[in-house]
Amino acid sequence: MPFRLNKKHRAMLLFLCFLLLSIPGCKESKAPEKSAVQETAPQTVRQPGCQGCHPLVRLDINHDFACTDCHGGNTGGATKDQAHAGLVARPAHPDQMQTGCGDCHASQVASAASSPHFTLRNEVNTVRTAFGSQASLASLTEIPVHQTIDSPLDLVDDLLRRRCLNCHVYNSGDGYPETMHGTGCAACHLAYTNGTMTGHAFVKSPADSQCLHCHYGNFVGADYYGRFEHDFNLEYRTPYRTDNSETRPYGVEFHQLAPDIHQQKGMACIDCHSGAELMGTHGAAGKKEKPVTCLGCHGWRTGLPLPLDNLQVEANRLVLFTRLTGRKLLVPQLVHPAHKQYAKKAHCTVCHSQWSFNDHGTHLLRTERPDHPAWSWLSVQGSREVEAQLDDPTGQAPSLRDKITGTPSPSLWLKGYELRRWESPLVGVGPDGMLHIFRPILDLHLSMVDANKKVLFDNIAVEPRQQRYLPYTPHTVGKAGAFFNERLTPNLPTEIQP
Repeated sequence: MPFRLNKKHRAMLLFLCFLLLSIPGCKESKAPEKSAVQETAPQTVRQPGCQGCHPLVRLDINHDFACTDCHGGNTGGATKDQAHAGLVARPAHPDQMQTGCGDCHASQVASAASSPHFTLRNEVNTVRTAFGSQASLASLTEIPVHQTIDSPLDLVDDLLRRRCLNCHVYNSGDGYPETMHGTGCAACHLAYTNGTMTGHAFVKSPADSQCLHCHYGNFVGADYYGRFEHDFNLEYRTPYRTDNSETRPYGVEFHQLAPDIHQQKGMACIDCHSGAELMGTHGAAGKKEKPVTCLGCHGWRTGLPLPLDNLQVEANRLVLFTRLTGRKLLVPQLVHPAHKQYAKKAHCTVCHSQWSFNDHGTHLLRTERPDHPAWSWLSVQGSREVEAQLDDPTGQAPSLRDKITGTPSPSLWLKGYELRRWESPLVGVGPDGMLHIFRPILDLHLSMVDANKKVLFDNIAVEPRQQRYLPYTPHTVGKAGAFFNERLTPNLPTEIQP
C-alpha cells in the first residue's frame, strides 16, 4: 500500500525544509561584491629623528644619548639632505675625536693621541732613519708629501703614506673582510666583523678580533694565533681552487702553525697589553706604565710589585684573571736551572719561540704603467686597492690613495718577496748585549719606474746588510724543548760562553 502524507505531516515537512534553508552555509554562497574603491595597505609611519631611518642602531648604556650629540645633523629634517646637514660621519676620527669623544674622555683622548700605538712614530722613524733621515717625526701625519721623488728618502715617504699605512687610526683599513675597522677611538672600541660595523655599542675591553684588524699578515699578533702568511706567488698559495671560491679574510691565505701557549690557555691580547700601555695613560704615581715582560710575571717573587692589575697573589702563588672571561690561570714560575744560567745572556724567546717571521728580500716597485701580464702570478698583493687595478687593466693611469688624507695620486706600489720562511728563528746579539730573536724587518729593496719605463731608482736597500735585521719578540711561545742549547751556545759571544 503506497505511503501517503496527510495534511498535518506535509505541513511539518515544509517547516523543517524552511529551517534547514535558514541555517548559514546551506544557502548557495554568493561571491562578495567588489568594492568600487580598492583598499590600500596601511603605511608605516616613520618615527621622528635619526632612528626613523636607522632603527637598528643600539647604543650601550654609557653612550645612550641623542645621536646628534656626537654626529651633529638635524633631527627635524624631512629629507636625507636636510637631516644630514652638518653631519659628522666619523666623530671618533683623530680630526674629530677631541670634540666627539674628548668632552667626556678628555684625559684618555689626550694620552692616546700622543701614544706610540696611535702615532706609529717608532715604526715610521725606524724605516726613515734606515734610509738616511736625520730627524725624528712625532707622528705618521708628519711624513712629508712629495710632488716629485728626488731621493731615496722621498721614495720611502711615498711608500709609507701610500702603501704601508693601512693599519692606523686615521684609516678605516684595507678592503678585505677582516681588515676593516673604525677610525680614531672607534678603531679599537667599535666591533667590526666581515668588513661591517656590527653594533654601535662601545666596548671597553676589545676582543682579539679587533686587534687582528691591524695585526694581521706577518706582523706580531697574527703569530699569536699561529698564522704565517703565504707567499704572493700563485704557485705558493694553497689550497688550489678552480672555482674562484677561495676566501682571503686578511688579504692573503695563511699557513696555520702552532699558536702561542698563552693563546692556547685562553688569554687575550689585552691580558698582557693593558689599556694603560696601549693608550699611554698614566698610573697612580704619575708615571707611564711600562710594557709587561716575560720575567715580570714568570720571574715574580714575593714582595715585588705586581706588573699587571689583573694579577693577584693567592697562597704565595701568582694567578692571572683573564679580562674578557674572568678565567683564573696559575702563572708558572721559573724552575729549570737554565733560567738562572742564561737569565742575563738571552731573552726568553730565544729558547721559547716555536717559530718566527722571516721574510727575506721584500721588494717594492713604484710604477706608473705596470706590465700586467708580468705581474699575473703576483696579482694577490695584500692590498685590495692594488689588486683591483692589476686584475682589471682598463688602460687608465693607475693611482693609490694617501692612507692618511685619502687623496689619490698616480702610480702603484707593487710588492714581492725573495723568500718567506718560519722554521728557523734567527738568533743574534741585540743592543743590550743579550741574545734575541731577529727578523729582516729592514730587508727592503725599493725601485721606481716612470711612465716611459725609465728606471729612476734601482734596488735601493739598507746598508750595511746587517742593519736590515732587528730584534723583536715573537708571540709564538711554547716549551723550550730538549735542544734549547743549540740556539744558545753557538750564538753567545765568546766572552760570555758558558
